[in-house]
Amino acid sequence: MAAAAVFVLRGRKAQADLRPIANQNVLLITIDTLRADALGSYGGQAATPALDSLAAGGVRFDFAHAHAVLTLPSHTSILTGRYPFQHGVRDNSGYRLAPDARTAATVLKRAGYATAAFVAAFPLHSRFGLNQGFDVYDDRFGETRAPTEFVMPERPATAVVALAREWLASQHGRSFTWVHVFDPHAPYRPPPPYDAQYASRPYYGEVAATDAALAPLLDDVRRSAKPALVIVTGDHGEALGDHGEDTHGIFAYESTLRIPLIIAELGGTGPPEGGRHDTLASDETRGVRLQPDQAGEVSSVAARHVDILPTILDAIGQAIPGDLPGRSLLPAGERRGSPAPRPSYFEAMAGTLNRGWAPLTGVLADRDKYIDVPIVERYDLTADPAEASNLAGRAPARDRALAASLRAFQSELPGQRRPEDPDAAARLRALGYVSGDAPIKARYTEADDPKTLVGLDQEIHRGVDLFVAKRFADAVQVYEGVIGRRPDMAIAYRHLAFVQWESGNVAAAIGVLEKARAAGVAHGGITTQLGAYLAETGRAAEAVRLLQPVATAAAPDVDALNALGIAYGRSGHAAEARAVFERMLSLNPESAMALENLGTLDLERNDLRGAAKRFADAVRVDPFSSQAQAGVGVVSLKTGDRRGAIAAWTRAVELDATNYDAMYNLAMTLLRDNQTAAARPYLERFLHSAPEAFYEKDLREVAAMLQRLPQDAREKR
Repeated sequence: MAAAAVFVLRGRKAQADLRPIANQNVLLITIDTLRADALGSYGGQAATPALDSLAAGGVRFDFAHAHAVLTLPSHTSILTGRYPFQHGVRDNSGYRLAPDARTAATVLKRAGYATAAFVAAFPLHSRFGLNQGFDVYDDRFGETRAPTEFVMPERPATAVVALAREWLASQHGRSFTWVHVFDPHAPYRPPPPYDAQYASRPYYGEVAATDAALAPLLDDVRRSAKPALVIVTGDHGEALGDHGEDTHGIFAYESTLRIPLIIAELGGTGPPEGGRHDTLASDETRGVRLQPDQAGEVSSVAARHVDILPTILDAIGQAIPGDLPGRSLLPAGERRGSPAPRPSYFEAMAGTLNRGWAPLTGVLADRDKYIDVPIVERYDLTADPAEASNLAGRAPARDRALAASLRAFQSELPGQRRPEDPDAAARLRALGYVSGDAPIKARYTEADDPKTLVGLDQEIHRGVDLFVAKRFADAVQVYEGVIGRRPDMAIAYRHLAFVQWESGNVAAAIGVLEKARAAGVAHGGITTQLGAYLAETGRAAEAVRLLQPVATAAAPDVDALNALGIAYGRSGHAAEARAVFERMLSLNPESAMALENLGTLDLERNDLRGAAKRFADAVRVDPFSSQAQAGVGVVSLKTGDRRGAIAAWTRAVELDATNYDAMYNLAMTLLRDNQTAAARPYLERFLHSAPEAFYEKDLREVAAMLQRLPQDAREKR
């Protein structure tokens, strides 16, 4: 059989098939929260020369859609080629991809590819299962929350891209690389100079900064001797106030469902492995690589996330499994359209799962869009791209046909989710993602329609903003108001409890969660959160009783296991706690949380060698974990390495300014070493920020200590 021909795209007037290149690399770039109309090549407000140049040398799909409007479900569809109801991941929390799932990484790894993923934020943490099939899955953005603000742990695109470039430079064979960047996600804080350039529209400043960060990676691939298929897409869009939605997750209008999709071939500037590429003899059919100043091909065919995996497999000459709902976008015929456009399923389940609202499902059939909620919606996207005019009821036959098309997917509503641990919940809560595990109702009415309740979503976001501004009492009032209007909204109870806890009102936080359970809103997330709070406040035996049924299920949840292990440890059952954490390691040998907790147990029995190894392993797994660094500090001090202890605790506080134990230890050690001037700032920070509910005695001690220190203290030489 002859070697596969190399084809690249001509212009939009001379569309050619992209043919398989058996040994080409694959680069998948996903940009979180990227509206289709944000990029310059899509007519957007952000300056995006790198991605515009990529589009000019490839195909830009101007009618591409996601199937979900949240990060984890959307990426799961991209990597598995399946709809959310097929792969089973319906929200950002409480779900994990099945361990035997087929993904782009598992297929390409079996085909002999080196596989690596570099992800930027917590919703794609390896605990959610997308790491399977990857030789490298780099999610080292820190196990702890951000230092002092109510935001998601993430890494900037510049950091993620640098790691991906380093890995790619070390590869000599075939490689599949997935690069995920998170910067356009709220809160919008573009770095200089984009902060000034986009002061009045910071979201677009984040998009422009992301484009600049990706440029070196794309340049590397262009210069590579080996050809590469490059696919760039967004996981979902951003509402920016459209239809009353601040960010994303509640609705599935075009502002959050429509995404950019660019496919191009780069590299291949030198002879590949095994000799030169064959090409077709005819200039008429031979592909001609476009120059960056050309327009590129623009396809108006309906493209979908489920088409990405078939496209990747087709591009490298792998068979496309017959059970995938998508199709390859490489053949020119697919990009020109077809007599029977393929419908696309979509959903938005966050309102249902986190708030108890009606589920939202829908179908796109060519340019007709049908949304199945209690107040049904239908839009003609050709005539009404802003979805301003609801056509439902005006043409009953068309409504019925679209409803039948949606039913043909045979999608099911989500089942019971697995509980999240409080730490994971805190990170996801920062984005309005926290799971409430609301039960699925037998019937939803217009009162449950997301359109009717979107004002409550705005209140949830307002509560977060108030918390960040340290207006705790106002945040409490907001969440109490939400509960008053919708007593079944578990997310409001969990937000309220979190605000009370973080502001030091421990009893109130526990009371809120107990109230939720009494009101019948108690599910895994609330149970785990309550168990963790009880364990932290001396009621560990109660926490163990509460958590055991959750954590000892047939399919154990790692996060619930972690909460149970902590409860065992707090109640003095070290052996049981150790067994739980060891079980976590058996499920995930690179669980930083389990390693940190086992290190703590080793410290308690004065096994310094064991503790040192556990904390060192935790730092290796997650260099950004403040707890791991703090553990290293304790071991260093106990082994006589005071300088090492100070360095480790300093790093721990840099990583998480709310690690008050590390801050206290650092200040006390500096004082004992007569480094008074160095100790003072940490003592003052501890005094002004550590919550009294947990550090009352220490706060009195530090206050008295500061009174005794001279104001102009200098370090003793």
